[in-house]
Amino acid sequence: MTAATTDPLAPLLDLPGVAEGADSVRRHVEAVHAHRTNRRGWPTTAAEATVRAARASAALDGGSPDLPEDGPVTDPTLAGALRVAEALGGLLPTWRRAPLQALARLHVLAATDRAPESDLGRPRPGAWVSARLDALAGLVVGGTSVPAPVLVGVVHGELLALSPFLVANGVVARAAARLTAISTGLDPKGLVVPEVGHLRAGSEYRAAAQAFASGTHEGLAQWFSHCTTAWRTGAKEATGIADAAG
Repeated sequence: MTAATTDPLAPLLDLPGVAEGADSVRRHVEAVHAHRTNRRGWPTTAAEATVRAARASAALDGGSPDLPEDGPVTDPTLAGALRVAEALGGLLPTWRRAPLQALARLHVLAATDRAPESDLGRPRPGAWVSARLDALAGLVVGGTSVPAPVLVGVVHGELLALSPFLVANGVVARAAARLTAISTGLDPKGLVVPEVGHLRAGSEYRAAAQAFASGTHEGLAQWFSHCTTAWRTGAKEATGIADAAG
């Protein structure tokens, strides 16, 4: 058997621009990691990137991106995105071993104060939802050998399309994509901020997500093209963070 027949994601590499986009993303991310500040000072820049990612993710879900100067965060969407961001490092081993458990935890963190306690961490009922989540988990734990940027895009797009929870699906999807980028070694220190790229092209992001959900070749190519651009923008954001910290 060929790789194309055994790897369910391999056909994506034949779509226009997908393989080239993945190579471009990897080059941009590698340049960020090679920045002089990030060679030793990466914990500081990673922390800033994480906060910016959370703020952008909250804004994409209709929340406020603004951090109060004094006092606690009161916007529930932003509070949830920040809780998720803080927990990503600790969730990495679970994501690699049992992605569905990690998704449930991400939802608890993201949706507290936005959903009834009985719904926290619980996907919507239905065999179709369960089957697609199981299939996605299988890809995350080693069911594909496509380049990391492609898997990151699939995790992100599939969770947006499936919307397995009643609320906070966007925050969860973007956090899962971030976990995938870290766990695959694409962005192992979490320095890049593609969430900023998605936010700056918000209408395009939503249209591309709908295109991915259509499952057509054109729709999938549109989604991966958007993700490539968002990662490039996120790399520029990360470079700015490193320049300022240096």
